[in-house]
Amino acid sequence: MQNQLGFVLKLLLISALISVLIKYVAPNFSISATTTNALIIVLLPIAIVAIALLWRFQVYKQS
Repeated sequence: MQNQLGFVLKLLLISALISVLIKYVAPNFSISATTTNALIIVLLPIAIVAIALLWRFQVYKQS
């Protein structure tokens, strides 16, 4: 139970930090509204998760 509570608290802290960064730091970056930037923003998280899952699959398969 203690381990799960610690995980949830860490997750909440990281989420709050990301929210603060998006609200206060992100507006300082001037990113133009182009089709390329929109595709990057939409597809980059999917690509990162796919790479992470493939990496874990390769590690699992070797052991």
